[in-house]
Amino acid sequence: MTDLHWLPTIPDWRPRLRALAADPAKAWDEAVALANGRINFVLTNALDEATRRVFPQAPATLATKSVRLAVLGSSTVAHLLPAIRVAGLRRGIWIDTYEADYGQYLQELSDPESGLHAFKPTGILLALDAHHLTAGVTAGMDDATADAALAETKSHLRETWKLARDAFKCPILQQAALPVHLPVLGLNEHRLPGSRARYLARLNEALRPMAEAEGVDILSVDDRAARDGVLAWHDSGLWHRSKQEVSPTAAPLYGDLVGRWLAAKQGRSFKCLVLDLDNTVWGGVIGDDGMEGIAIGQGSALGEAYTAFQDYCRELTRRGIILAVCSKNDEVNAVEPFEKHPDMVLKRGDIASFVANWSDKAGNIRSIAEELNIGLDSLVFIDDNPFERNLVRQELPMVAVPEVSDDPVGYPIALSDAGYFEGLSVTDEDRERTSQYQGNKARDALKASATDLPAYLRGLEMNLIAKPFDRVGLQRIVQLINKSNQFNLTTRRYTDEDILAVMADPDAFGLQLRLLDRFGDNGVIAIIIGRLLEQKDLLIDTWLMSCRVLGRQVEPTTLNLIAEQAKKLGAKRLVGEYIPTKKNGMVKDHYAKLGFTVAAVNDGGGSRNLLDLAEFTPAETFIHVTEG
Repeated sequence: MTDLHWLPTIPDWRPRLRALAADPAKAWDEAVALANGRINFVLTNALDEATRRVFPQAPATLATKSVRLAVLGSSTVAHLLPAIRVAGLRRGIWIDTYEADYGQYLQELSDPESGLHAFKPTGILLALDAHHLTAGVTAGMDDATADAALAETKSHLRETWKLARDAFKCPILQQAALPVHLPVLGLNEHRLPGSRARYLARLNEALRPMAEAEGVDILSVDDRAARDGVLAWHDSGLWHRSKQEVSPTAAPLYGDLVGRWLAAKQGRSFKCLVLDLDNTVWGGVIGDDGMEGIAIGQGSALGEAYTAFQDYCRELTRRGIILAVCSKNDEVNAVEPFEKHPDMVLKRGDIASFVANWSDKAGNIRSIAEELNIGLDSLVFIDDNPFERNLVRQELPMVAVPEVSDDPVGYPIALSDAGYFEGLSVTDEDRERTSQYQGNKARDALKASATDLPAYLRGLEMNLIAKPFDRVGLQRIVQLINKSNQFNLTTRRYTDEDILAVMADPDAFGLQLRLLDRFGDNGVIAIIIGRLLEQKDLLIDTWLMSCRVLGRQVEPTTLNLIAEQAKKLGAKRLVGEYIPTKKNGMVKDHYAKLGFTVAAVNDGGGSRNLLDLAEFTPAETFIHVTEG
């Protein structure tokens, strides 16, 4: 199934599209809302065309970073571009696309005078079709010849990636091969070395570790085709007529797969799954049916379906997704199954925020976001009740609310297919995220019991481990840089290559800071990049921190470390920039609070701040610093 089944149907979608240009001030938000309806190929193209008429270029007020995506294909890809742009729109991201001339991807990559080079992409999608990848492969090949052909294809891909990386130093997304070739031997096709079907299977198998080694991401259309059926993705008739490998009917889903990758690159994947309870996590109503009356666990197909959904949610926590509960219930009744029911997969300790009362769910979801200190646009809310879903969509349009039926079998499918939690890697901090939030509750309890702030800070027994950037921490560094929005002074986004360049630059430094205390490991909570400028100024290029450690003297302790590193490079002054976004207003006065002099303020609210290192005295804090 390649339709966007997790999105709701918008009854007045077409009239709203026709009225899109009526109010330019609201047109962007309205276009985003329309993109978040269940739309097919025709409606996707209509929305793209209407949006581009209203906005010939990216809106100036856009909160997200615009993307220039080059789609380099060996077949026809023009019909996929509107779907990619609308997928960006669905996530509030403006995407400009470039289509290489038919089959000319290598020539355009190699020619500095090509249109591709003039476009200067910030992302590249390499979409090579199955016929192109198997050119010259025949069923008459023996093992050695087939192996040699596969080695040549792999070498070609590596060379293409190198050309792209050297020319543009931007992220690369390699489309896996669609398994469109028919078997010629049968069920034991693997015994035919030159089988094109088998060749593509071997190529896709080899592609993952090869891409991992080269820092390339994979667009796993082969996995999707395995789930949806190849015929849902590929129409042989269209291939023969127009060389469209991906069928137009699958274009909206194809575009969405690309869009969620681009969103993940910007750190815009969702972070938290908020669960309703009755008839969502278990069958029945706990307040009426009691613990013995709810459907969960072995003994019934319905109970097993709820167990499977809980298991999927638990797996999400193991890769770093936060779980929360938002239920209309008395809390004592709602908590009881988590603590006492033998068939519950989810336990109370898996839930970072548990809200059960009789208030409206939109208000409770706001409270959950506040408690977890994350944005509302980081939350996904799942509820079997259509009234509650529509209420939250209306009151909190930034919260993702998948459209589901009352059949729990579809709940994990909807969450998985929607790609809300698209990730590029998993770090140790991701795996420990729930325990970190539980630790925050213990810290809050200590703060409430402390007689004063110094007593609280002293009681935390904090240790800040400061390490220079290294390859071991590279994934986490890039992840934090690309997803931190609130406590982020400049919101500059960097790739792996950019961070490696900082590590190699003798006139720059990068610090990764990890905070430990008596309640556990908070993980890497801050990233600093400093660059030495002319006249011995040290620019604080990047200063970002996790909001969960605010108010613990991490900020002045970090400044001490920055000043120390700056002096080692021979700097005389620190230069701190504040570049405002819609989300980082909380750090507007950050440098002024730390003793910097505000040297300049621009019309957009940004500022340039200076600190004379000769007059700087390191702050005394309750944090012990260990240099790693």
